[in-house]
This record gives sequence, C-alpha cells and structure tokens, in this order.
Amino acid sequence: MTVPMLSASDLQAIGLTLRLATTVTLILLVVGTPIAWWLARTPSRWRGVCSALVALPLVLPPSVLGFYLLLAMGPDGPLGRLTAVLELAPLAFTFPGLVVASVLYSLPFMVQPLQSAFASLGERPLEMAATLRASPLDRFFTVVLPLTRSGYLTAGILTFAHTVGEFGVVLMIGGNLPGVSRVASVQIYDYVEALDYSQAHRLAAVLLLFSFVVLLAVYGGRRRGHPW
Repeated sequence: MTVPMLSASDLQAIGLTLRLATTVTLILLVVGTPIAWWLARTPSRWRGVCSALVALPLVLPPSVLGFYLLLAMGPDGPLGRLTAVLELAPLAFTFPGLVVASVLYSLPFMVQPLQSAFASLGERPLEMAATLRASPLDRFFTVVLPLTRSGYLTAGILTFAHTVGEFGVVLMIGGNLPGVSRVASVQIYDYVEALDYSQAHRLAAVLLLFSFVVLLAVYGGRRRGHPW
C-alpha cells in the first residue's frame, strides 16, 4: 500500500509556516530580552501593568486580538496611516502583517521564560562581575547569557512551536492566500472544510511528528548533559 505524498500546496504551506515561525522567534529574541530583563529586575509600580499587558495574549481569544490588529492595520488605523505616510504596502493580508501579528501573539511565550530565568539568576554573579570592572553590557553577555541558556532554549522552543500552531490570528490578519498567508494550520482547516480528512490527517501528522521530534531532541540533549 502506497502512502500518498504531500501535495505541492502542503509543502508550500509548511515552508511558509517554518519561515514565519523562524522570523517571529528571531525578532522576539531581540525584542523580548530587554522586556524580560526589565520585568525581572525593575522595582517600578508599573511592573504589574506591563506584566499583564505582556501576558494578555495568553487569555485573549485569538479572534479578538486579530480583529483589533486588523482594524489597526486598516487604512483608518494607526498602523495603516503609518504605512501610508511611509509609502509602504498595507500590512493586512501580507506576510509582514502576519509577522507583526504573530510577534504580538507569541510575546508572552518568549518573555515569561526569560523573565523567570533572569529572576532566578540572583545578584551575586553580577556583583562578582562588577568587582572585576565588567561593564553592564559585558556582564550581560559574559555572565547572564551563559547562565540563562536553558531559559533561552525554552523560550525559543515555546515561541517557535506556538507560532507554528497559530490559526485564529493568522486567519484574521492574513486571510487564506496561497504562498502569502496560507500557513499549515489554515491549510488543514481548508481540508477539513472540504471534508478531505485524509489530506488533513497527513498534514496534521507531519506537524505532530515534527513537533515531537524537536522536543525529543531538546529534552534528550538536556538529559545527556549538554550545556543548554
């Protein structure tokens, strides 16, 4: 019995999904680090408000976030006006629009693990580095980063996996355009809507296997004692 291969549209959707997840993860590594560092160390009374804003996508229905982002990216919204002033293409129903929406939706999956890692670090390693006259930037790159590698690994995996599985926000902002915004989750939805369960099962099984292999490699490596 031969198992049918994934279709060209399936491979295109998978490629777009991996591209989106990689882009969002890299952006959030840069953006999420200073946010998590500030939340972990600030005594500001605004810390609770900022923490709530960062965590909001965890409890907010994706369609609600997608709806307001769609309004913001529209011609009368702030992002829409900004792109018009800069003579850029509108963000709605484009890949850059998906990136913006996914960065906001996946923000807590990057920030919260990093915040926990920074908070558990304590003051002593930084104080010892300061006695050696290391600058704040040196202390971060030579002390903080090596000691929080496992936090970065967890944050990166959660962000990547969460972006791969996005559906509601992606569909609201990107629609269902082949090669532009039709990611794997939307492709599966199309198959189910068309009652093509065999194709939906094959694509869903690929994503399930991919997710399991990634997690198995990570946790297997940690068990063998790799320094991550």
